Amino acid sequence: MTISITKNAAEHITEQLKTRGHGLGIRVGVTTTGCSGMAYVLEFVDEMEKGDQVYENQGVKIVVDPKSLVYISGTEMDFVKQGINEGFEFKNPNSKGECGCGESFSV
Repeated sequence: MTISITKNAAEHITEQLKTRGHGLGIRVGVTTTGCSGMAYVLEFVDEMEKGDQVYENQGVKIVVDPKSLVYISGTEMDFVKQGINEGFEFKNPNSKGECGCGESFSV
């Protein structure tokens, strides 16, 4: 069970952590919401929580809680820019489908 990030994602996260001035890494999780049932949640990590799984990839610590890991294990996170839009993109092998707007997924 792992989570990985691309070079672009690592560079973006590292820059955001530098701008913020503190933080251990980024937390990747899921919440129930949206048309398809689940959505990704990203937040900076200042403190570890009990049960957190930590993966270090490209020099960035990726923190995942055990409940979310079941749904996102094997996921690769990328940071993409398309025209004036930019954001994280997830390649999740557990996803069975996504809603039309791409904000949520089902497993």
